[in-house]
Amino acid sequence: MFKYIIKTKVFLLTSFLVLAYSFNTFADSYPPDFSELSAKLSPAVVSISTTMSLEPNAPGAPKFPPGSPFEDFFNDFFEKRGGQRPPRERKPQQAMGSGFIIDGSGLIVTNNHVIEDAISINVILTDNRSFKAKLIGKDKKTDLALLKIEAEDTLPTVKWGDSDTAKVGNWVLAIGNPFGLVNTVTAGIISARGRDISAGPFDDFIQTDASINRGNSGGPLFNLNGEVVGINTAIFSPSGGSVGIGFSVPSNLAKGVIFQLEKYGKTKRGWLGVRIQTVTDDIAASLGLNETKGALISGVMPDGPAKLAGIRSGDVIIKFDNKNVEDMRSLPRIVAETEIDKPVSVEVWRNGMPLKLQVIVGEMVEEQEVSIKKPKNNNPASLEIEELGLLLSDISEDFRSKFNIPKNLNGVLILNVRSDTDASDKGILPGDIIIEVSQNKVFTPSDVEMRVNEEIKSSRDFALLLINRKGTLSYIALKLSKN
Repeated sequence: MFKYIIKTKVFLLTSFLVLAYSFNTFADSYPPDFSELSAKLSPAVVSISTTMSLEPNAPGAPKFPPGSPFEDFFNDFFEKRGGQRPPRERKPQQAMGSGFIIDGSGLIVTNNHVIEDAISINVILTDNRSFKAKLIGKDKKTDLALLKIEAEDTLPTVKWGDSDTAKVGNWVLAIGNPFGLVNTVTAGIISARGRDISAGPFDDFIQTDASINRGNSGGPLFNLNGEVVGINTAIFSPSGGSVGIGFSVPSNLAKGVIFQLEKYGKTKRGWLGVRIQTVTDDIAASLGLNETKGALISGVMPDGPAKLAGIRSGDVIIKFDNKNVEDMRSLPRIVAETEIDKPVSVEVWRNGMPLKLQVIVGEMVEEQEVSIKKPKNNNPASLEIEELGLLLSDISEDFRSKFNIPKNLNGVLILNVRSDTDASDKGILPGDIIIEVSQNKVFTPSDVEMRVNEEIKSSRDFALLLINRKGTLSYIALKLSKN
């Protein structure tokens, strides 16, 4: 009994000491002291002032926020007085932003939207020295720009960090010039990763609750090692001020863009030459994919890298250059970051199995329309495919005129869609053209019927249709009604 009591006391004492140590450790690290880090990093963060293109302004007329009812009132007032507003003078528009120095010779990173349409750019350092800046290059798709100033001395700099190692919950520090308040320091955590806010084709934003406001754009987001892990670019704000939701371009995306802007004055991105769409659960099931992943090829550009490599419409790219393609929007980023003229392996899903191909990455060009072979001119015949709930027809000259179908477009015309079907639920419309069924071209309603019957015999629950709607191609997986 005595031994038991001793052991219990030792256990309780040990537990107490462990808890006390843990509490003290937590107390020592929370909240962090950012003072030394702020003092060290702030000299490399700059204020950017731009003069934009001239904009008319009416002297003597009160100014109100755009959309304000008072603005409408005074507009009506001036128009009623004489049919027009008072004489207008043209004044230059000023804008403010932030940036940071990455090279002692004067290379400065900022957002493209900070300097876009600027007729002059001024950079102000923390010691209040002001310099005219030269634009080295800019990239709208990632909203990044590179500036250069000429200073007699070597300027303080900050280093890039590895944004891939930044985790949700990590502390971060934002330094910038919100509302023109120079060198404002705010702290917070990384709230989320991989945010797509529809700002561009390569969206992969870091979300943070570190306070970011207008004027912070182009400024750095630091980790606790003092490395730049993001460029503060956008905020979500119904009020116009910070509500704790800010977005930063990851440093690993920015580094490659900035390197190219410095070297070429523009970006040189990899190009595959395909149109892609999302792989849905239904499409995955229709193709025999065990997981809903990858990027579905809905079109291949003539003479593009994908075409030359043998990639086909209907393929699902699941790996590119040994990198997993988790979803549709990850493929453009992976391809864009790949070295031009580099031979890379591509793994596609085709006919129910993986297939490895090799493609030589090209340089990004403007998309071209996919060419389609000239159709046959058969007499019109209609057929209802009950399993799909579709009434189909050959494309006659009358139908071409009625539905405004180009002469060089072939396939099978959808005349009617039954309302109680998957086709209706997924937005299939009369006038749509079926180009393929289960990755096989179709030219007549009988071709569609044959392919649907094959899917049913193979115990498939869905048939994958390639639809052309007024020039736009998309894959839609339709559930087969087998009764």
